[in-house]
Amino acid sequence: MADVRSLAEARATREPGKRMRSRLLDAAVHLFKARGLSSVAVAEIAAAAGAYPSQVTYYFRTKEALFVEAACREVLYVARQAEQAAAGARSGSDYNRRLVETVIGSPGLALFVEALSLTRRRPDLSPLIERTFDRLHAEGDRAYAETRHRRGWSQAEDAATVARRFWTLALGVTLREGAAGSPVAEAVEEMVALLRHDPRQPTGDR
Repeated sequence: MADVRSLAEARATREPGKRMRSRLLDAAVHLFKARGLSSVAVAEIAAAAGAYPSQVTYYFRTKEALFVEAACREVLYVARQAEQAAAGARSGSDYNRRLVETVIGSPGLALFVEALSLTRRRPDLSPLIERTFDRLHAEGDRAYAETRHRRGWSQAEDAATVARRFWTLALGVTLREGAAGSPVAEAVEEMVALLRHDPRQPTGDR
């Protein structure tokens, strides 16, 4: 009976902590999307989440660590939205376009690109980035393989490689779009063209 009580008490302690972390991440994402990392103070994030600044440092240690975690969470949301948008595609080209239109220009992907730059100076934050890439690739692999199987598309290359190439191109196009100030529509068409001219994309379903 004591063990059951201990587990219940531990769970009761953890749940408020999870909710506070989630509130801080939600508040941080909203502010970071609007103003960027450097223009947002820890006190502002805490106030927006109904928390104290000390709680930001308790759960995330630094503003930079909070930023990276928030960016990683956001890009996974973007990937999920893209997967849902592409699930009903009837051809490989339609699948690619739906993915690209969801991902390119999304604030979540832009945050993730900034987080990648940040971790070059903060290698202690790189494990979270690596885990996020693992999830992006695994989930993209699964989603594409399921759609390909359901539609009967042929494919000369395995789904895991396709997923990695997609995210590599998406990050590169987003980085250049941000640096050059290119319109989102132009960036979308550029990436669609890159995917279209890849001979290893789905065949017989253009």
